Amino acid sequence: MPADVFSALANPVRRQILEALREGPRPVNELAARFDLGRPAVSEHLQVLRQAELVREEPRGRQRFYHLRPERLAEVGDWLHPFEHYWRGRLRALRDLLDEETP
Repeated sequence: MPADVFSALANPVRRQILEALREGPRPVNELAARFDLGRPAVSEHLQVLRQAELVREEPRGRQRFYHLRPERLAEVGDWLHPFEHYWRGRLRALRDLLDEETP
């Protein structure tokens, strides 16, 4: 059973890893170079992302490349979609208020 995707996304380092993987598959060394963390710490974050099925691992020789699994993120988007109505209404109210204050 996959780990909770929301728990995996709660950590900012893991979100940054996912953002880096939007550009395409990356080896762990390249991902680790983006952070002020050691490779073992980044590997732990990648393990959490794998358990949540947000990334997949591909061995290539001595390296392991990580790929984004966007279908799990689509599930998050589907869950968040009903809340868009709330935020659009709030932003519309803010825009109306700002328009009233503009001379």
